[in-house]
Amino acid sequence: MIEFHLNGRSGLSPYQQLVQQVRHALRLGLLREGDQLPKVKDVVAQLAINPNTVLKAYRELEHDGLVAARPGVGTFVTATLNDGSNAALGALRHDLVRWLSRARKAGLDEESIEALFTTTFRSAAQEDIA
Repeated sequence: MIEFHLNGRSGLSPYQQLVQQVRHALRLGLLREGDQLPKVKDVVAQLAINPNTVLKAYRELEHDGLVAARPGVGTFVTATLNDGSNAALGALRHDLVRWLSRARKAGLDEESIEALFTTTFRSAAQEDIA
């Protein structure tokens, strides 16, 4: 089961962060069809947020056809975003962990690592477009 977290520096609202985390978990194969999302009351207790925030996120995911609510039972995954590339993910994750370790050893803090990754990612994407 997915465990949500919130980042006040992300620039995304709490409900958008929840949606993004579910979508990422679906894309990476961490959530599969039939898996249950955490109950609203559990997310509220864990993150100290308004229940309407969680409900809004779950409704958006339901509208996107990714989950379905079963009244009195919970919210369950009905579709995945995984394109079947799981075999490559393990090796890439391993390389990324090694890169993160080197970045920390070079003295970069979390925010600097994130900034470096984000700007490099965007720059590379722009080069692919051009």
